[in-house]
Amino acid sequence: MVFGIQPSEHIEEDGPTGGLLANPIGTGPFKLDSWNRGDSVILSRNKDYWGDMPSYDSLVYRWNQSGAGRLNELMSGTVDEISTISPDDFDSVKSNPDLQFLPQSGPNVLYLGMVNTVAPFDNIKVRQAIAMGIDRQRIVDNYYPAASVVASHFTPCTLPNGCAGEDWYPFDPVKAKALLAEAGFPDGFKTKIYYRDVFRSYLPEPSIIAVEFQAQLKANLGIDAEVAPMESGEFIGQASAGTLDGLYLLGWGADYPHVTNFLDYHFTKGTLRFGDAIPEIYEPLIKASAIADPAVAEPLYEEANNAIKKFVPMVPIAQAASAYAARAYVKNAAIRPFGATLLENEDPGKDTLVFMQNAEPISLYCADETDGETLSVCSPITETLLNYAKDSGDIVPGLATGCTANDDATVWTCALREGVKFTDGSDFDANDVVASWGAGIDAANPAHVGNTGAFDYYSTLWGALMNAK
Repeated sequence: MVFGIQPSEHIEEDGPTGGLLANPIGTGPFKLDSWNRGDSVILSRNKDYWGDMPSYDSLVYRWNQSGAGRLNELMSGTVDEISTISPDDFDSVKSNPDLQFLPQSGPNVLYLGMVNTVAPFDNIKVRQAIAMGIDRQRIVDNYYPAASVVASHFTPCTLPNGCAGEDWYPFDPVKAKALLAEAGFPDGFKTKIYYRDVFRSYLPEPSIIAVEFQAQLKANLGIDAEVAPMESGEFIGQASAGTLDGLYLLGWGADYPHVTNFLDYHFTKGTLRFGDAIPEIYEPLIKASAIADPAVAEPLYEEANNAIKKFVPMVPIAQAASAYAARAYVKNAAIRPFGATLLENEDPGKDTLVFMQNAEPISLYCADETDGETLSVCSPITETLLNYAKDSGDIVPGLATGCTANDDATVWTCALREGVKFTDGSDFDANDVVASWGAGIDAANPAHVGNTGAFDYYSTLWGALMNAK
């Protein structure tokens, strides 16, 4: 949804003023009716939609950061579907005949981040000590559902080359304590653990898990870490900018089935979330990103993964099993491996489907957002050239009927779908694609304003923004 297409005239008029943040215009099966801040986002069916028409009239998004709170609303029937059920509730959902258990199979990772331009995390021995001083297996065993695993690499092994190279450090508190002493902190130090108190597939019960990290850091390394929850948008903005002055809990869920989605987004040249980007990591990533054959690229990903282990920009913790839940009467409910849930394909058997997610959207201009709650609401409004199938995750046509590449996959040609209209009545054409993407990737574009102005997906997946100062 980051690469969703909006009318060129809308981009040019509202982009420079920030008007896109709350006024998306798309070609999707639904359009925005109202955003009732703090309560709900209400979408209505696009009666002129070019594709398969939704079976119901209104799609309502609500939110609750509590897993128990979301499940209570689902069981009482005030909502039809919820995201990210708590691990402790898996069995009760499965055994309830009024509910559906909807497993989520997309790859993900939780990590403990550090900023290498902030003391004492500018010391590689401090980062390595923390890497060895966290009992990650204990965290997975106690706080994650069955089928979750301790992360051997940042990228899950289900993606080609995700686990090329050496496995992560084993838990060794004695060696970790000795390393911390070598770094000049025999008695530890004081810091904070920042997080947003929002359930994610990779981070269930965030406040409880944050306290577990706090306890382990104290017991294993003598580090006094204050637990510091932050508002979601502020946290994401500061994490992306690399301005958090302590440890932080964040994670990632796959947008597409390639290792670049995990590694390039987080570690390539120009990224700031872990402080200064590290050449030993990003140089092989840049080379590998230009290679279409996974087997040919494997040695470069092995090099990059080994450098991530050596320099420890973060500590990969867990790759989680997760699930949504829905009322039994909702037909066609399923969670696809990549991308937001296709709620428009579901059938609640009534005029309105109410979906409760973990948090309120940060904005409704997804070109400059990265959080799943925002992308979820954009999904049925603004469409992309290609999409992912609901059941398999295979690439399927969207606003393009197809795209073909040259031999080395450096140039792609897409055939745009004809006869598509935006919900403002304007016709969709190539100018809209250029305007929508240009606002994201060109830092000199007058519409390159957005929310934070970071446009993280554009800058990291293409190596940098155009005309960036």
